[in-house]
Amino acid sequence: MSNETGVLKNKNKKVLSLFSGCGGMDLGFEGGFKVPSPCVNEKIHPDCIEEYDVNFIKLQPTSFNLVFANDILDFAKTAWQSYFKKFGYSENLFLLESIVDLVKKHKNGEYVFPQDIDIVTGGFPCQDFSVAGKRKGFNSEKSHNGNKESFDVPTTETRGMLYLWMKEVIGITKPKVFVAENVKGLISFGDVKNIIENDFRNIDDGYLVVPARVLFAGDYGVPQKRERVIFIGFNKKYLKPKALEALSKENIEEEYDPYPTKTHFDNSKNIQLNTLNNSSKLKPYVTTYEVLKDLNEPDCETFDLAQMSYSKAKYCPNSQGQMEINLKGLAPTIRAEHHGNIEYRRLSRENGGKHIKELNAGLKERRLTVRECARFQTFPDDYKFVQEGERKGKYNLSASSAYKLIGNAVPPLLAYNIAKRLEELWDELF
Repeated sequence: MSNETGVLKNKNKKVLSLFSGCGGMDLGFEGGFKVPSPCVNEKIHPDCIEEYDVNFIKLQPTSFNLVFANDILDFAKTAWQSYFKKFGYSENLFLLESIVDLVKKHKNGEYVFPQDIDIVTGGFPCQDFSVAGKRKGFNSEKSHNGNKESFDVPTTETRGMLYLWMKEVIGITKPKVFVAENVKGLISFGDVKNIIENDFRNIDDGYLVVPARVLFAGDYGVPQKRERVIFIGFNKKYLKPKALEALSKENIEEEYDPYPTKTHFDNSKNIQLNTLNNSSKLKPYVTTYEVLKDLNEPDCETFDLAQMSYSKAKYCPNSQGQMEINLKGLAPTIRAEHHGNIEYRRLSRENGGKHIKELNAGLKERRLTVRECARFQTFPDDYKFVQEGERKGKYNLSASSAYKLIGNAVPPLLAYNIAKRLEELWDELF
């Protein structure tokens, strides 16, 4: 059941998505997608499983309903629209425009943002806070529309200040809760974390912003060493008195903790499980082998363009992206990089490759395919990251664009864990 506004049956909590990219956070809040079976802990989340087979689990849909999505990248829009139409969402739901321009339009009297929003989500741009970048922070040289500009006077319209425009949207739409995401490097960037938390607290009559927390994706079934800082804020006027009191404490009790419960642990280390929550129920971290084992090599027969597509950039020692993955552990963090920075599925013997059985079987040195990167991020296989155009050799969505979209995305399974925890607490909070 659907209509042009994307209102689906039993989806009664409206979500406004900012900096949407290809929809990693959106998909997590939507639910109803497949992930490799080891990624889901049936003991901790038995109610999250809609369908189960040996290789994949389809997650239950959530009660969240997307009503708005936005980004400045045209290929993000192409990817988002192509996938999310399967849920009944109108293509008009996604606006290709800068958040700065959208807020200005609203202030000039145009109808931009939907009303009665329950939750605002957004991974505001992270490049200026990442330890892998130049770390310009609030002094970014990029403008809000992604162009490099020279600013004569201080301005809030730089890429590094776009969280303030997310704050503006929260002030306009007044949701019950917001979830913001960024790279772990933001935590070590001076007082940036505290500044952002305080700015979010000062929206309108005040939001209760719980202390930001770094979540390690591997702890939630994502087969990747990805760490992201999550900000969660609650609109005080909607919170029940008991919830307001509980969330205001320095140490929030588990009953009201809005961050999701861990589902997986690192069994390669000598960790005492009894020191962890749900210790007897935790599953081991999901290895790269477990999520790649059913994929054919890209040069074999396959109809998946994303598995056929991989970087042909030559090996360049002593630079970023020249390592092969560990099949017995988590994948490295998938970066939004160009072809020469994509990690290797396997290296040759000459370049230090360790997957000897594969090399002996005649498998060649190559970098990770687009699909393999998507698997590490827990995107489902029916997400068409590489799309052919109308003419042979042309693409509506190229491998280069796909790598960037995947690397910039929030892992959908991590977002799903956040969404399900908020859903679980909803009636206790509001």
